Amino acid sequence: MPRVPRDFWFYAIIYLLSSQFPRAIQAVADPSVDLGRPANDSLLWGPYRPNLYFGVRPRIPKSLTTGILWAKVEDFQSVQQNFRHTCEQSDDMAGYGWDEYDVRTGGRQSIHDPANSLDLTTEFVKFPGGQHGGSWGVRIKGTPRDNAGSDLKTTIVFYAGMEGLGSLEVAGADVAPGEVGMGLDGDVRIKGQSNELGDFTIDITTGPDTNVHPTHQHPAYQDKPLDKTIVHSVQVPEEALWQTKRGSMQLLNFMKTTIDEYVEKYTAEKMPPPWQIYTLQNRPGQGNLHMIQKVFEGAFEFDILFSSGSAPKAVTSEDLTTKITSVTTAFSERFVKIFTPSTPFNKAKYDGFSKSLFSNLIGGIGYFYGDSVVDRSYAPEYEEENEGFWQEAAEARARNQQKLEGPYELFTSIPSRPFFPRGFLWDEGFHLLPILEWDIDLTLDIIKSWFNLMDDDGWIAREQILGPEARSKVPGEFQTQYPHYANPPTLFMVLEAFVNKLGSKTGSDSRQVVPGSLEVSVVGDSGAAEQYLRELYPLLKRHYSWFRKTQWGDIKSYDREAFSTKEAYRWRGRTDRHILTSGLDDYPRAQPPHPGELHIDLISWMGMMTRSMKRIAETLQETDDVAEFKKIQEAILRNIDDLHWDEKAQTYCDATIDDYEESVHVCHKGYISIFPFMTGLLPPDSPRLKAVLDLIADPEELWSDHGIRSLSQKDEFYGTDENYWRSPVWMNMNYLIVDNLLTVAKAAGPHQKQARNMYTQLRKNLVDTVYESWKETGFAWEQYNPETGAGQRTQHFTGWTSLVVKILGMPDLEGKGGHDEL
Repeated sequence: MPRVPRDFWFYAIIYLLSSQFPRAIQAVADPSVDLGRPANDSLLWGPYRPNLYFGVRPRIPKSLTTGILWAKVEDFQSVQQNFRHTCEQSDDMAGYGWDEYDVRTGGRQSIHDPANSLDLTTEFVKFPGGQHGGSWGVRIKGTPRDNAGSDLKTTIVFYAGMEGLGSLEVAGADVAPGEVGMGLDGDVRIKGQSNELGDFTIDITTGPDTNVHPTHQHPAYQDKPLDKTIVHSVQVPEEALWQTKRGSMQLLNFMKTTIDEYVEKYTAEKMPPPWQIYTLQNRPGQGNLHMIQKVFEGAFEFDILFSSGSAPKAVTSEDLTTKITSVTTAFSERFVKIFTPSTPFNKAKYDGFSKSLFSNLIGGIGYFYGDSVVDRSYAPEYEEENEGFWQEAAEARARNQQKLEGPYELFTSIPSRPFFPRGFLWDEGFHLLPILEWDIDLTLDIIKSWFNLMDDDGWIAREQILGPEARSKVPGEFQTQYPHYANPPTLFMVLEAFVNKLGSKTGSDSRQVVPGSLEVSVVGDSGAAEQYLRELYPLLKRHYSWFRKTQWGDIKSYDREAFSTKEAYRWRGRTDRHILTSGLDDYPRAQPPHPGELHIDLISWMGMMTRSMKRIAETLQETDDVAEFKKIQEAILRNIDDLHWDEKAQTYCDATIDDYEESVHVCHKGYISIFPFMTGLLPPDSPRLKAVLDLIADPEELWSDHGIRSLSQKDEFYGTDENYWRSPVWMNMNYLIVDNLLTVAKAAGPHQKQARNMYTQLRKNLVDTVYESWKETGFAWEQYNPETGAGQRTQHFTGWTSLVVKILGMPDLEGKGGHDEL
């Protein structure tokens, strides 16, 4: 073996554990109360730690949490950088994610890890039964990649931690307290208990006879043969279960002692090989954290089997094999029924693509629990009434009057596992549009979880950074939430779609329904749907009223001429360069900012929100509310034209106040300009529709071969500065565009033919763009380059980019209008 410096071992292990193991034992969350409680036991367990490559937890606070870590152990240097645990864009994976996954039953995930020369699969399934949410199992398989030798050395660690009240211990451990053993033969069993889970066991199997473990001639092997399973149990302070200090320091000190013993016993020149060095001491027993380590040579496979004590029987590897087959088969059969692709995408090459995008969307569902940083100082500067308000507000924020609130909980689908592993309010509505087609009650459960976060005034924080673990991944300046900040109310799009399904008596009828689920009642019993909406309705009204009170725009002070003196809106929280609250961050706006601004995107969102509230009120027969919403809706539609249509530019624009105290338009053609169309507020016979369609279709403005640009090529700010919303193609906006083009294309009217041609070509462009990038890189991306179609910014962005699954299934209108110019 090569000689390495004496101190190398200590610092290598310090790095390894301080950067990896503490994150393996993070705090867990609790199930919702009242409206947010899981619909049934099938949603209790899941890989609800989506920021990890694999980690299972229940929707219960201070409970069991599990995960895996792995690395190639063939040299002393690469191990330090290549231990895998949390999803990181810097890991340079060749693709990873769920190939097939249903949140109620399970599925298969593939992870392609070139740096570790390994392809890893995790096949996770659930077993219903018992009084505590059922049982589950996962099969871990590793296969050396083509660039690896057949004798690839890999170490993999499974851990189980218990936070709060409850117990965990290794069963049948033959090592006396304080002593170190050689390792355990056969399967390893962890016994546990908690009030919420009852009694349970976790079996970590040896795997099939084809598994091979590395051997070597160094005498250290005799003390710790690697054909045994190493188990290390430790009691970690509860507050340190996620942190990089304290709890891990016990392990670090222990490892330092181990390395020192190796050096003292064998000298630095005669150290064991790396696959022997990078092992834990075998100390099984009691504790709230148990790490089970295996070292393999070549391909490997083993199972992790969680069996609830109240289940009819314990789960076996044979059960797991059978269940994996049935779950994957059922998923494929159901997927093709619900997301049936239409021409020209009904080809086999799109099958894996569409399954992957959707599976990673719902495979990204996580459960989060913890406190939140909120500034409730209600500083007068936050009213944003004065010129220079953004500077005053910045000074108020700098006073750091934020405090911790909570704890809160959230069940949500995240935008991206490596970069945005938390809840984002406006993203969620887009996430739930495909999920609504698959599982209605799951969708409703997530919506209720969000509305349970609402405060007494009706505010929901736009970004949910719950607990110290979540905050550790967010820069400090973005952690604080402000009760006057809004976010696009996209959840109302989903509720409107749900109500429309009820009205048309359609739903996920093709689903293999889990007994006892809300979906059985909602699809088959209109009374259950009405009960759900009636319980949610007061929260919806409160949130709607909060929007109107806090995001109002000033009409009267500037003598603006409009049908209504009330219906105008302005995003709060803008700076000179950004309106993060709008979701469109750096999109060009009026300069300098002015308290008299009016924002066309926000009034459009309010129009959509009002329409949704009216539909829900109609369903609940709240006649007085219906009349009120109808009145507001008319006022919004009239004011969109009166306040935001620019006749000269032939487009919708923001408005501001000039140096002469006059209201003027600020026109930056792009997504902002077509918001009334994207939110479904322009009927097929609208006199403004022709100009909107022409703007979208113009290749010198918004149209590209890869989707609709966020900003016109002719705009002076196109592609400048951060270039976040200043040229790239975004799939959430493009989905709204193609969906509303379809509406116009199917309705008789003067623009039907143009809309049909645009719809057909745009639908093809969007699918081709996302598919080709996915095929090349293995990932869906946050946004796409309008010139090349390349995916860019955040990878594994399987949030709203997964809307492509719905676009695949949109009807084919090819041949019904020819190929006229757009």
